[in-house]
Amino acid sequence: MTTPSEYPTDDKGSFVKWRNRIIGGLILAAVLWLTYVILAAFIPRWWAQRIAEMVGGGFGKGIWYGLILGIVCTAVPLLLLLSSVMIWKKRAGRFIAGAMAILAIVTAVPNLMTLTIVLGNSNAAHAGERILDVDAPGFRGACLAGAIIAAALFALVAFLVVRRGLRRHRAIKERSAPEKQSAPAQKSAEPATAPDPGGL
Repeated sequence: MTTPSEYPTDDKGSFVKWRNRIIGGLILAAVLWLTYVILAAFIPRWWAQRIAEMVGGGFGKGIWYGLILGIVCTAVPLLLLLSSVMIWKKRAGRFIAGAMAILAIVTAVPNLMTLTIVLGNSNAAHAGERILDVDAPGFRGACLAGAIIAAALFALVAFLVVRRGLRRHRAIKERSAPEKQSAPAQKSAEPATAPDPGGL
């Protein structure tokens, strides 16, 4: 039988547990904020310089590299996420789905870094825009066009996959429905047992 003196101890233990969680959450939020500030001041300019080195100031190269990065770095992450959703409920599916999700984030990094230049308001983002305008003309527009093309292709693939799954589910339902209907019919069709003449 528990005594009343035990309850304050339990309350104190839960308070300490929640206090530690809150402190850990605040520390994690501070670390993430500092990481974002450092990366926001570094990545846009660095990524713009890498793109400028690849393109070399050529308009055609800027469009070509923009289309490739836009299509690949949009289509591959979306397809990986779709695959992870499809295998989530299968055996060992959660582990594989988690690995696919991480891989999807990694493959989307080039597009995300380009977004830090296009949507950013920091000095590094503005410097990255100037670098791309001079040394990688056409890259940003082509990257956006590639992302739109990849999103449209992904929507088509997702539609086909979902339609196939619905058709398969409907076929399984239709196949199981006659079996359920024939089972009661077979029971009712069984002849009743005749009375034993010897028992009369």
